[in-house]
Amino acid sequence: MQIPGLDLEFDALPAPVPIWHALVTPQQWQSVATAVRDEGGRLLALWAGPMGQGGHDDLAQEPACMCAAYVTLEGTFWLSLPLMEKAGQLVYPDISTIFLPAARMQRAAADLSGVQAQGAQDVRPWLNHGAWPVDHFPLQQNPQQLPAVAPTALQNYPFVHVDGDGVHEIAVGPVHAGIIEPGHFRFSVVGEKVLRLEQRLGYTHKGIEQRMTQLPPMEAHRLAGRVSGDSTVAYAWAYCMALESACGCVIPTRAAWLRALLAERERIANHLGDLGAIGNDAAFAFALAQFSRLKEDWLRLHAQVFGHRWLMDLIVPGGVACDLDRAQRDLLSNQCDVIETEVRRLFDIFESHAGLQDRLMTTGRVLPELASRLGLTGLAGRASSQTWDVRCDHPFVPYDTLTVAMATHHNGDVSARVLVRFDEVFESLRLIRLMLRDLPVGDIHAPLALPKKPSRGAGWVEGWRGELFVALELGGEDQNHRIQRCHLHDPSWQNWPVLEHAIMNNIVADFPIINKSFNLSYSGQDL
Repeated sequence: MQIPGLDLEFDALPAPVPIWHALVTPQQWQSVATAVRDEGGRLLALWAGPMGQGGHDDLAQEPACMCAAYVTLEGTFWLSLPLMEKAGQLVYPDISTIFLPAARMQRAAADLSGVQAQGAQDVRPWLNHGAWPVDHFPLQQNPQQLPAVAPTALQNYPFVHVDGDGVHEIAVGPVHAGIIEPGHFRFSVVGEKVLRLEQRLGYTHKGIEQRMTQLPPMEAHRLAGRVSGDSTVAYAWAYCMALESACGCVIPTRAAWLRALLAERERIANHLGDLGAIGNDAAFAFALAQFSRLKEDWLRLHAQVFGHRWLMDLIVPGGVACDLDRAQRDLLSNQCDVIETEVRRLFDIFESHAGLQDRLMTTGRVLPELASRLGLTGLAGRASSQTWDVRCDHPFVPYDTLTVAMATHHNGDVSARVLVRFDEVFESLRLIRLMLRDLPVGDIHAPLALPKKPSRGAGWVEGWRGELFVALELGGEDQNHRIQRCHLHDPSWQNWPVLEHAIMNNIVADFPIINKSFNLSYSGQDL
């Protein structure tokens, strides 16, 4: 692994996807970011590492560090920057001017770990809404000896103010109509036209990353699978991949195929739900009724075959906790045929409905150039010509033999995001049929031995919303293999800020359909 113009010593992490790790200096921290951007790469995740003290012989005793993961055509590399104190604070160079999505990640790291990005323009609290004092940093504390923390007064968050003749604000949330997660949206509008949107999230912060350090590594996959309920398969897979990477474990081929099968089932379930919801937000209730029916049938077969409607706790360290017999494979295959027939009919209805297309086309448009600059990723990114998909770029078992066809579009509007969903449903149905037909024989689980020495591992999986990344650092045998740090990254971190741009110059009434066309996770970002 090499970065043009930089001499870094990388260690390859054992994983089915190419992932490397390296230590960097403060000067290299910004130089790497610039080099990656100039080479067409992107920022995957940014987080504060373990807040330890001391030398480098033991991960549990390493100095406090800042971490970043970048994606290039060669794979992913994870950088660790040991931090130094300056005026009583742990500091590191700001990279939000190089990669815009870093801004909120840096603010979250400041709230949780007390690390400060030098030179950052936006240093407002992100996750701390007044639930703990401003000088209390949860991830700096020993999770086994957490003190009682009294909440402070709710903070008056300084939203950006827009001035001008006729400009007024519309505040929406954090409590919304319906059973959805909380988030605040502050619109600055003239008449019905939106000039600016600013989000205030963090309401679903639950302390997941702190809780991960209190769990045995072999049990933490269950919590990972509950970071964002609609991505339970993808998160559990990414965590288990990271743990297997740290342990040097290779799972059986049949288990890898079953994991991918579950991931594609999860992808289709979410796309079916979204297609109905987008239609409903355009006053096309017929779509909601039909796609809700199809999704319910899909989930009921999950319960019948796998024992859980949302496929929770089926991916475990070393493999999977489920297998398929011939009759179950036939049930799943037959359902694919039924679903595809109905979805193709609904696709024709969507395409021929002039009123619906009038609401979808050009609405919430994110042009490819803007999408690239803002780091738009996943499904929404592919609708704006951002051709990144782990299953295609760095295919591992079984995707390396299935040749996934990436669904892309160039218009970047709600219509494009709908079309990408339809294409991905059809492609996932094709993949599932192939997996069911060619499922290899063999074991579904391999024994997993935790390493005696401190270790690190990473997992990188293409979930239905986009790529998920998990960075895991384990203590050695003398630390009872305790999780020193586990960072779980959702693609919503990159995509929430882009939604603020997608609504500009649209009318307020179009926000629900634009928002639903992205369908980002509050819980996955807030952790």
